[in-house]
Amino acid sequence: MSLLSVPKRLLLGSSLSVSILNQTRKPRRPFCFNMSTESSQPLSHSLTLPTQLGQPIQIIAAPGVSDSQFRTAIESSLFKQWLKNLESENGILATGSFLLKQVLVQGVDMFGQRIGFLKFKADIFEKETGQKIPGIVFARGPAVTVLILLSSEGETYAVLTEQQTDINEQEIGVKMIAPFAMLLCSNPDEFSCMSKVRAPTGRLVLELPAGMLDADKGDFVGTAVREVEEETGIHLKLGDMVDLTAFLDPSTGGRVFPSPGGCDEEISVFLYRGCVGKEIITQLQGKETGLREKGELIKVRVVPYKELWRMTADAKVLMAIALYEMAKGGGLLPLKT
Repeated sequence: MSLLSVPKRLLLGSSLSVSILNQTRKPRRPFCFNMSTESSQPLSHSLTLPTQLGQPIQIIAAPGVSDSQFRTAIESSLFKQWLKNLESENGILATGSFLLKQVLVQGVDMFGQRIGFLKFKADIFEKETGQKIPGIVFARGPAVTVLILLSSEGETYAVLTEQQTDINEQEIGVKMIAPFAMLLCSNPDEFSCMSKVRAPTGRLVLELPAGMLDADKGDFVGTAVREVEEETGIHLKLGDMVDLTAFLDPSTGGRVFPSPGGCDEEISVFLYRGCVGKEIITQLQGKETGLREKGELIKVRVVPYKELWRMTADAKVLMAIALYEMAKGGGLLPLKT
């Protein structure tokens, strides 16, 4: 059993030996852009993909999208990654059965100097029938979430967070958007829970701590560790992290899609397991953390793992539990030391 200190940061270290699987992509031929400069015409680009040579794709800006927003959108890693996905081994355009004719850029949300969210509509047709497939896309890119399990005196706990103040997305940047604004949700029992304000659902949702990835760096493991430290004050060693999504079949890309019908978000789910004294659980409960200069006031909440699945309908929580239980049952998890 390891003893942790908790003034500003908790150190949870173990000698777990974990191999984080790094995926490599085959180099592809770059796509080409041609820009329309006619002031009387809508902003547009002509794009050619290697799988559609001789069949250029028109990219058009919807009314209300400025020139700078349009340029930022088509040059963003979000849009470029979506194009790469189309032509990947399991991509829509890989077999030649579908044709992408046009993309209408409908909205761009900036987080400071970086693009955060991108909304567009793709006109993709099945060649044989001419039928158009649903093509509305909300692009937000990759993200990470961490299931932190701490064993203490025969009980296993999950570490969650709750944020008491609003976050200024403009200042924080893409990789720091994860916590959002959270509201307190207390239980009279030993455990508490995390509530996040979610405007799209119109409800408060209990969630695991998670973070959007800085797409330019692609550091999934490092982002997961930073998010945990910033939100909980706990410092996790990179070698202690287990990538649960790496156990998925290689054809999945080693990540999960929470809402593939409308969003490109792909999540890597990580696991940390530690053994601590009861005093650490007590110290963690209600501990205030967060980057105050960024307007964050975060409290740590500790939840018995056996209760976690019943406390929320958040997909991240349920995915993490399913991956953890299946990996444990299949003997895939490294032994704790």
